[in-house]
Amino acid sequence: MRIGIITGSGTYALPDFADAHAVEVATEFGPATITEGRFAGVDVLHVSRHLAGHRRLSHQVTHQANIAALRDRGVDAILAVTVCGAVDPTVPLGSLIVFDDLHFLVNRLADGSICTLHTEPGRAGRGHWIFEQPFHAGLRAALLVGAAEAGLEARDGGCYGHVDGPRFNTKAEIRTLAAAGVTAVSQTAGPETVLAGEAEIPFALLGYATDYANGVVDELAPVEDLVALVEASPQAFAATLAAALPHVAHTDLTPVGSHFRFD
Repeated sequence: MRIGIITGSGTYALPDFADAHAVEVATEFGPATITEGRFAGVDVLHVSRHLAGHRRLSHQVTHQANIAALRDRGVDAILAVTVCGAVDPTVPLGSLIVFDDLHFLVNRLADGSICTLHTEPGRAGRGHWIFEQPFHAGLRAALLVGAAEAGLEARDGGCYGHVDGPRFNTKAEIRTLAAAGVTAVSQTAGPETVLAGEAEIPFALLGYATDYANGVVDELAPVEDLVALVEASPQAFAATLAAALPHVAHTDLTPVGSHFRFD
């Protein structure tokens, strides 16, 4: 079994990643850098969205290339993590969220193009991804068990809201998302969810609340508090993933939903 792990702000490498070596994978969407090795006893392919030193901001992440590279290297599933801003005021800061729904209405990449792997007319495999929930139930269950085994608080379910960066959101924008039922927001995981679904790779998303989004609480916390929680997130993510991975081995990894294709 080969598992893809995608990490973001604050987590640029996996701890205790045995035999780790970087590979540049050529895809139809450009190159992607993947680090392969063994993590928690499992063959893992790690993608750092932003690269070391946070070289790429959220609008510069190469989502299509990243997912295509993981697909081409034969991963059986993808676990992604993201630090996020809580829209629901009942989410404790420093806690985890195992999302079960997605708010990504624009379905576009940062350059304005449609978020899809189906970019060429007439290409084999083109079609529509049809699903009830976008995140894989078995992978979600593994993450919840992993968090519990790591002794960490995790919310079972919540709507992930994808927002465009690199700026943060206005109060009015956050009110709109709250009215739609969004639990927390960040700037990268919407495209990954869609592209993994099109690639028929089971996908789950784990969030870590680092702040309350604009207007959710009366007083905006100092940026230093946000930075401190971002710096604390890698330990929580690593502990949860390490505990979850053995459970993934016993999970039915049937892809989410179905595809209405035209070949």
